[in-house]
Amino acid sequence: MNFPDRPFDLVTMGQLLLRLSPPGNERIARSDVFEKNVGGAELNVAVGAALLGLHTGIISKLPAHDLGQFMKGTIRSYGVSDDFFIYDQSEDARVGVYYYEYGAYPRKPQVIYDRRNSSFFSLSLDEIDPEVYKSTKCFHTSGITLALSPQLCETTIEAIKRFKENGALISFDVNFRGNLWSGDEARETILKILPYVDVFFCSESTAQLTFLKTGSCREMIKSFTEEFPIKAVFATQRTVHSPKSHDFGSLAYCAERDAYFEEPTYENIDVVDRIGSGDAYISGALYGLIHSNGDVQEAVKYGNATSAMKNTIPGDLPQSSLKEIESVIHDHYSTGFHSEMDR
Repeated sequence: MNFPDRPFDLVTMGQLLLRLSPPGNERIARSDVFEKNVGGAELNVAVGAALLGLHTGIISKLPAHDLGQFMKGTIRSYGVSDDFFIYDQSEDARVGVYYYEYGAYPRKPQVIYDRRNSSFFSLSLDEIDPEVYKSTKCFHTSGITLALSPQLCETTIEAIKRFKENGALISFDVNFRGNLWSGDEARETILKILPYVDVFFCSESTAQLTFLKTGSCREMIKSFTEEFPIKAVFATQRTVHSPKSHDFGSLAYCAERDAYFEEPTYENIDVVDRIGSGDAYISGALYGLIHSNGDVQEAVKYGNATSAMKNTIPGDLPQSSLKEIESVIHDHYSTGFHSEMDR
């Protein structure tokens, strides 16, 4: 897997969301106070990869008013380029919003979306700077962006084709959301883009329920590379003991080497906030791939560690530097003494 020499390591495309959460374990229906954060699947990936040292940017459309400026400032503070932002000057410009309520066993976490008809929904291909297509080693987007609206689906598919034509490797996360589209709709649309995809992220349950795959996890993820020219497939594996205790690991298959890669699971993670942990996995995996020029084992190692760490951090966005992630990886493989504090 060879990545071209480009100024950007990674460019993503997706909707930016304003997240409002009641503090602690308060209920949405009862709280008078909401904490404000910025998130969005593709943004989370760009931020995580930037914190690990990659040069990243994101294509999105924001209102020109103060909420858009708040988002822009937050994103820039993480080292993600805003070179490819488009600003909506219309009177109806708005950001997508979602409300998140933390869970505590037996109460599950809850999400309420108010994202329809935000400024991002009107993004057209003509608004995207054509220079972006030849500026990056890798382009990443997800099924969420495809599912938001027919226009966005068309825009995203054409963007994927243009990045591919200009030599970028294409990364795609199924990221299935049942409140956005059905399994049949997702399968029909995603199968159209898989001929362009190089790096594919699809959980075991999604392979079964959305793509109707059968057999073991190994058999299912390998089958994607037999049907399409995909170079590597990654399947995350999470065991939820309670909202506050998870195990996390992953399995990957590299078609070029006809080999599977995994490592010991991160067990009994103290979960503070699981939102964005799947995106954090992708940011770590793409860092591992790009930094090593295609080593899937490195991708698994950094993906698992970055996701495990994100589970312990509030908000959507990762917060871990490369130094911290490498320390987590060292402890994960070490059987000797582990200090209970970094000091």
